[in-house]
Amino acid sequence: MRRSTPAAGTRLGERRGLGGLRALGALGALGACALLVASAAWAQPPGRGAALTHPMSAQQAAPVDLTGYWGSIITQDWLYRVVVNQRGNYVGIPINVHAREVADAWNRSTDEAAGKQCEAYGAPAILRLPEHLHISWLDPQTLQVQIDAGMQTRLLRFAPTPGQMHGPPSLQGISVAQWMPYQEGPGFVGAATRRGMRAHYGWLQVTTTDMQPGLLRKNGVPYSGETHMSENWAVNADPEGDRWLVVTTTLDDPTYLQVPYILEDIFQKQPDATQWDPSPCSLSH
Repeated sequence: MRRSTPAAGTRLGERRGLGGLRALGALGALGACALLVASAAWAQPPGRGAALTHPMSAQQAAPVDLTGYWGSIITQDWLYRVVVNQRGNYVGIPINVHAREVADAWNRSTDEAAGKQCEAYGAPAILRLPEHLHISWLDPQTLQVQIDAGMQTRLLRFAPTPGQMHGPPSLQGISVAQWMPYQEGPGFVGAATRRGMRAHYGWLQVTTTDMQPGLLRKNGVPYSGETHMSENWAVNADPEGDRWLVVTTTLDDPTYLQVPYILEDIFQKQPDATQWDPSPCSLSH
């Protein structure tokens, strides 16, 4: 019984004859070999003759370098991210009726007097602020993200121990990370590519839980301790050679959000620490 072939292959055979189909088959075989070689190289740690089964650390396996200093580029929602809004301005956040009631009753002076300024600097909100990031490897399995706004630190763990998987709720929560292979598509990579940027060969997926309740904006918009946060961190380069870190975040909060809240934050690679400026948490600026 003759197998049917894809239409593309049939058209190629019609144009080029049997020789074209044989060439296509040869290219396919070469591609398969290249894929096997690439897979072996991915699994093999540095060092001549190293065993392929030896696991690499997250630092060794990194398909892209996130380390260094990055400055936020605020081209979207400037009025809500740079300017401190008054109560009642909740544009762009899909809050429910309960969240609106909480936000309408919120009082900035009361929170400031209670020392709650850093509630607006938790993991779900921290990357929205005007700021700089300093990303480094704390150890071979942990990326450290220091943020000068509010002097906060996030730890992205690739191989957390059982004791690190859960713990008491904290401002930045517990973040578990894994490298993902590059793929084109909607969202952070696709949008960057359409803007003329060249995506690197992988991206970082981060899931964060165990967070304290806090504020999505400095005007009382709340998020709850039930919030689940998923992030994709991708690095792209434009034709001029500038590097851009694009972080796409999805927030799921069954307490205060009607639907998932999706955000995109962009950072530009800085040549050094010149712009790094640690500042304490504030609800007024």
